Amino acid sequence: MLVCDAHRFLFVHVQKTGGVSVEHLLRPQLPEVRTLDGLSRHARLDRILRAEPGLADYWTVGFVRNPWARLLSWYGMVQRFRRLADKGSPKAQGFLTGGGFMAGVARNYPDFEAFVLKGPDDWKRLRTPQVAYLRTPTRQADFVGRTESFDDDVRRVMLHLGLDAPAAIPRNNAAPPRDYRTEFTPLMRDRVAEVFADDLEAFGYVF
Repeated sequence: MLVCDAHRFLFVHVQKTGGVSVEHLLRPQLPEVRTLDGLSRHARLDRILRAEPGLADYWTVGFVRNPWARLLSWYGMVQRFRRLADKGSPKAQGFLTGGGFMAGVARNYPDFEAFVLKGPDDWKRLRTPQVAYLRTPTRQADFVGRTESFDDDVRRVMLHLGLDAPAAIPRNNAAPPRDYRTEFTPLMRDRVAEVFADDLEAFGYVF
């Protein structure tokens, strides 16, 4: 989450939707940007507005992603950290020890199928619809970009803020693209559709 009072702008960072890239683009051009003490970088809009109600009339932006592709990306991130840990990376080894999310995924799900079928029951973040990050009973994000149209949508955000967008939108923390449709069995596909039914309805995503 990022707040810029000068532009009356609020960015809600939904996990695995390109938020790191958005932050890296905005911070150099918005040096006054701030976060809210005590809140996660992935805080939901309702939690943000409870902490600072005055942000309710800020221009609010978030990004979403096809839920099947998003879960594959999430699992792939853990696998990348596992490979780095095997190569001796202290940072990766730190993430994969203890009782945190990354360690739990690496330890408890032997493959992607187990992650999809069991993970949402074990981890709230894996069963929370993206729309829940971007809507409250009385407020919703003013602009919702999509990972599938990321470059164009990022440019729309920067144009609205009066910022210069680079010719090529860089991607940070992104893995090489994969066709998620080849990774799901029918049972896994239906499980994602069940867990993220609200996202399918809100954003029109299909498998």
